[in-house]
This record gives sequence, structure tokens and C-alpha cells, in this order.
Amino acid sequence: MENPNSGARLATRLAFLVSGFGLACWAPLVPLAKARLAIGDGSLGLLLLCLGLGSVGAMQLAGPLTSKLGARPAILVGGIGQAILLPFLAFAPTVPTMAVALLLFGAFLGVIEVGMNVHAVEVETQAGTPLMSGFHGLFSVGGFVGSALLTAVLSMQISPVAGVVTASVLMIATLALAAPRLIPTPKTEETPLVVVPRGIVILLAALAAITFLTEGAILDWGALLLSGKGLLPVAQAGIGYSVFAVAMTAGRLTGDAIVGRLGDRRTMLWGGLLSLLGYGVMLLAPVAPVALFGILLIGLGASNVVPILFRQAGRQTVMPAGLAIAAVTTIGYAGILAGPAAIGFVAQGIGLPAAFWLLTALLCLVPLCAKAATASGRTS
Repeated sequence: MENPNSGARLATRLAFLVSGFGLACWAPLVPLAKARLAIGDGSLGLLLLCLGLGSVGAMQLAGPLTSKLGARPAILVGGIGQAILLPFLAFAPTVPTMAVALLLFGAFLGVIEVGMNVHAVEVETQAGTPLMSGFHGLFSVGGFVGSALLTAVLSMQISPVAGVVTASVLMIATLALAAPRLIPTPKTEETPLVVVPRGIVILLAALAAITFLTEGAILDWGALLLSGKGLLPVAQAGIGYSVFAVAMTAGRLTGDAIVGRLGDRRTMLWGGLLSLLGYGVMLLAPVAPVALFGILLIGLGASNVVPILFRQAGRQTVMPAGLAIAAVTTIGYAGILAGPAAIGFVAQGIGLPAAFWLLTALLCLVPLCAKAATASGRTS
């Protein structure tokens, strides 16, 4: 008979896998969407803002509802909705239809993100051992598989619509496998309509947003940066996010062991410094292999920062752990979804490389705040 916690771990990993897979399938479609709709960086930034607004808005509702109903409905509704909306991103013919599709896609993505993180915390608590890095590693596995699948489809001149429909079927089948293994999570009848972070949770949420913005920048703008600098053709530029996802996967799947050896504080410090080095290499690279190596360093450095922040949110005592995690999730994922829209506006004025340099400066806060962010945890 299957151990209940083993089944719950599997279900959590599958939820993270589906979420990362669905989001990454969007990355290789970005240059095609820009060309199909004949829009500039600023207009593309507005479309990406729709995705971010949908996600962040849904998270504000998903947090309290997950506290009332548990994580299982959020995971299933969010994942299935994400799968249904994905094909529309490949053929939406006008800017308004694309905006609506991205708004809804982002909303369902926001719902599953909150649900799976709440479920992950409960599974880790019941197991009594660090599991968060490994769970987030499956998000990265999904990111690699999704980006690689769509990049391969485009490189073989197969219809993008055929590729994303296949991806949607795979997502729904995976959720069907996870559904019976999802466990109940703590429920609270009295929850605020909007979760507002307090104290140390403000810092944790802000650092999560900055770190997720790193991932969002590579997801939404990495292909355009590589192709715009003439380093890779448009059809193959999605390989940049694939490299990033591989690095994130390697870092997170080994992250629990790394944290056990170095502690949260030093892992966060050195991870932030490694990401900064990677940005410098990527932006100064004269050829594609060097740029891809820089992206590799970014992924390795950023891989365990977010799992550490979630762990610290669960340990602090300023807010109830569940509400703190919801706040960090909402504000953190705003970085990956709404942040890239801001990059588009900045790029419209000063160019995409300069916008990435500004992001690099912002990322300096991660290593600088490592000590303060981990002050509430026992692993230092």
C-alpha cells in the first residue's frame, strides 16, 4: 500500500511540474506572437502586463479561498484552466484577443501557484524534512521540458498550435494522476479578503519578487535579447530559457543537500553573487555559447533563493505561516509575471540590454539582504 506522505509528495511534484511546463510553453511563442501581431516592445509589454495582472489578481482571491477550501481545488482548477487557455496563445489573431487570453491564462496560473505552494508547505511539515527546493525543482523540470518541446516543434516547422494542444493534453493527464494523492491542508474560516505582509514578511516578499523577476525576464525577454543581438535565430532563441531551466533544475534538485551543508544564509548570499556574475557574462557575451553560459550561472545562482524565502516565511512569527506564505507567493509571482511588462516599457526607451543592466542592479539586493532575510530561521 502506498505511503500517504509518499503519494502527497508525488502529487505536489506533479503540480509544480504542470505549472512550470505550462508557463514555459509560452516562452518560445513570444517572438512569434510579436511578429504575428506586428507590435513593438512597448505593446508587447502591455500584453505581458495582462498576463501579470490576471495572475496577481487571481492570487489575491486564491490565498483566502485556499485557506477556506484547502489547496486541492486551487491546484486542479488552476492547472486545468491553464491547460485549456494555452492553445489560444498560439493563434490569437488580434491584440485584444491576445490580451484576454493572457489575462485568463495568468489568472489560472496564479490559482495553481498559490495552491501548490500551500500544499507543499503542508507536505513538508508532515514529512519533517526539507522538501521545498525539490518541489520547486520540479517546476524547473517542467520549464525545461515545456520550453524544449515548443522550441523543437518550431525548429521542425510544425504548427505551433499542434504543439501547444499536445502540451495541454499532457498537462491534464498529469493532473489526473495527481488528483487522488492530494492531501487536505489546514482550513481557516476567518481570513482577510486581501493578505497584506507585515514585518519581516515584507522583506521576504520583496526579495521573492526580485528573484522571480529574474526568471520572468529570461522567460519573456531572453529569446528576444539573444535574437536581437544576433546571437541566435528567432526559431532557436528559446534555447536560452531551456538552459536557464536546466540550471534551475540542477540547483533545486540538489538544493536541500546544499542548504543542509551551507545553511540558508550562505546559500542565499553566494547564490545571489553567482546570479550577478551570470548577468554580466550574458550581457557582455560576443557569441551565443558565452551568453548561454551566463544564463546557466544565473539559473544556478537563483535556484535556491525562493525555496529559502518560502521556508523563512513559514518560520517567522510576525504573521500566521499560511498567510505569510500566501503574501510571499502573491508578491513573489508578481515579479515573474508583472515585472517583465515593466522591462518592456523600459526597453522601449533605453533598449533591452540596458533594461537588463537595471535588473542586474536590482538583483544586488538579494545577497545584500541575505542576513536580514534569514534572521528568523534556525538554518543560518
